[in-house]
Amino acid sequence: MNSQFFGEPLWPEFGIAKGKSLGSNRSMIAEASQEPQQERTALHVANALTCSPDVAAEVVRRGRLRQFGARSIILRQGDWLTLAYLLLAGRAQALLYSGEGQLILLHDYRPGDLFGAIGELDPVRQEADVVAVEEVETFVLEAAELARLAERFGTIGLALSRMLMARLRQTTARMYERAALSAVGRVYAELLREAKRAPDLRITPAPILSELALRVSTTRETASRAVNALERRGIIRRDASGMALVAPHRLEALII
Repeated sequence: MNSQFFGEPLWPEFGIAKGKSLGSNRSMIAEASQEPQQERTALHVANALTCSPDVAAEVVRRGRLRQFGARSIILRQGDWLTLAYLLLAGRAQALLYSGEGQLILLHDYRPGDLFGAIGELDPVRQEADVVAVEEVETFVLEAAELARLAERFGTIGLALSRMLMARLRQTTARMYERAALSAVGRVYAELLREAKRAPDLRITPAPILSELALRVSTTRETASRAVNALERRGIIRRDASGMALVAPHRLEALII
């Protein structure tokens, strides 16, 4: 009996017919397992780039998925890049050290954000380390390919413009806060910003104090004192699952 052929299907749930070769069966199984993943990736791409399912499928065909473990380095400062990364799941941060050795947070990336070489035709030098805060899944494609897709599909070009404008506004806001607000005021502003991401003004899980301090360029001790003061005044409430902003207007009045 030929060992490559079998009388009954090995995996009937995949609808593999009798008499197929083992190599053919494996190929069909691989295709079947890839289809849901491709559909899920296309859905993420369509949401991030505000494009139609057909355009998203075209984008997905030109890239690939990459996963990174928590605390792993996705990109290194100084590397030459030709790839654009779309964050599908998890969180990542762009970090660098100042001349005085202080760790500085440049960007906080969340699902739907792009980083790396965004639409560049030539290699670009990475400005900071990009580190996975938790397990991260990304969709990766050549930056030049992304630029060609933006030229071909106006929705992609418009989405990229909106992303870059939003990032510019965030950077401008942080620069203003560092210049105009006290360290405690910056902690309060960051908590208000995080709480407003959810309709119920809840931050889940509760922010890690060291990460909160990093985002606003202060010390962990300052962030801890600021958060404890808010809790004592009843402006926030912490429990096992997260932090709830109880009095947003009172918190806003404290941002000075």
